[in-house]
Amino acid sequence: MLALLLVAASVGLSNLAAAIGIGFGGVTARTRIRVAVIFGVFEAGMPIVGLVVGAGVASGIGHAARWIGAGVLIAIGVVTVIQAWRQPAEVVCGTRPPGRPHHTDNLGRLIISAFALSLDNLAAGFALGTMHVGVAEGAIVIGVVSVVLSLAGLELGGRIGAAAGRRGEQIGGAILVAVGVALAAGVL
Repeated sequence: MLALLLVAASVGLSNLAAAIGIGFGGVTARTRIRVAVIFGVFEAGMPIVGLVVGAGVASGIGHAARWIGAGVLIAIGVVTVIQAWRQPAEVVCGTRPPGRPHHTDNLGRLIISAFALSLDNLAAGFALGTMHVGVAEGAIVIGVVSVVLSLAGLELGGRIGAAAGRRGEQIGGAILVAVGVALAAGVL
């Protein structure tokens, strides 16, 4: 069980870092629920896919997954920075016109981020099979650890983002770029 918790923590650290970046844009109850559900489902589901797909495909995807995930996160971070840079001050400072969504409310961007962060879990799923860990047990532990770390990251990012004021979304986007670079470098 200790090995499973360590695997869950190691794959969940990228979610913690990305959630800090997401939290910079502001944290609402809706954001918390979306991040918890989407990150949890992807983090818990990818090891199952890895087990089902098998050793050859999972290990082949495992190495490329780091680069694909890193590239996607860097792209999302760059787009976030550019969009935040272009927004008028009243939108960034909280007096957004009605009907204009906040970047953290963008469901598509959140799903793509969760997918990119969970790609490395394909190989982790195969590794769980070699550790004689049940599929359900592994998925549940990884999912729960991921949700806890993601929510902690959101809260931390939200507090720092509130203190950063107008530049919060730009800083959050820069953090997503940094997470992507860290994934590419193998740090996360």
